[in-house]
Amino acid sequence: MTIADKINPLNTFRGASRYVLDEELAKIVNVSIAIEMPLLLKGEPGTGKSMLAYAIAESLGMPLIVLNVKSSMKLVDALYQYDTLTRLNDSRFGDSTRNVSNIEEYITMGKIGQAFVADNRTVLLIDEIDKADTDFQDDMLDVLDQMQFDIIEIDKTISAVHRPVVVITSNAKKDLSDPFLGRCNFHHIAFPDSDMMRRIINVHFPNLQGDMVRACVDAFYRLRDIEGIEKKPATRELINWIRALKSDPDFVLSELRRGDVPYLGVLFKKSPDMHIASRRIAQMIR
Repeated sequence: MTIADKINPLNTFRGASRYVLDEELAKIVNVSIAIEMPLLLKGEPGTGKSMLAYAIAESLGMPLIVLNVKSSMKLVDALYQYDTLTRLNDSRFGDSTRNVSNIEEYITMGKIGQAFVADNRTVLLIDEIDKADTDFQDDMLDVLDQMQFDIIEIDKTISAVHRPVVVITSNAKKDLSDPFLGRCNFHHIAFPDSDMMRRIINVHFPNLQGDMVRACVDAFYRLRDIEGIEKKPATRELINWIRALKSDPDFVLSELRRGDVPYLGVLFKKSPDMHIASRRIAQMIR
């Protein structure tokens, strides 16, 4: 049986209402679902890595569970939590409806645990895995390989009812280990070119006139090309910038065409970048 044979047409991802999908990304998503491997996504912030998981969940009608990885997070926090403090207080004051002698009543599932015990198959987004240390990354992949983990306080094994669709994102701030990379499918989401960006804008603003779309996209890419910018504006900034322009009754498209760019604070989020962009714009419109 080939991989193509394993792809169930009923569980085929073809994009979502507000997510523009290219063919190569669609293929790797559907292959990952078919062979039940985590999909690791890399790319600069704003390229739609996290939003892909939302789009998959929408397209396939699956619940979405999001694990936002923190640098201080331990794997057990993503699996389950044992509330020892509440149990201690309940045992001291004796006014709880829970059975203090039953530890299981004080255990709640973490995000991975929730995906494992869910009645229906879920999409599990593990966001910004590069924030975690190597041990967290590798141990997490062990759990996702085996689809089970132990709750040591009650000597109980939790096994996945349904294998979740796992999407993992990385902003490449820290290298991932070779064993981790070897156990994932991988796709790098490149920053959209101008043609793809116009398609994205048309999805978010279906009634926006073509002249406005072209002018905004052209200005956006000119700003991204300015040398010395540390944090280039991303897709989400462009969308918010267009919203700002649309909400301004005094905005004149001809001013944008000649190089004047209002609302730079929507596009740039760092003061040095704002100053560099402002100087460059002033030079261009002289």
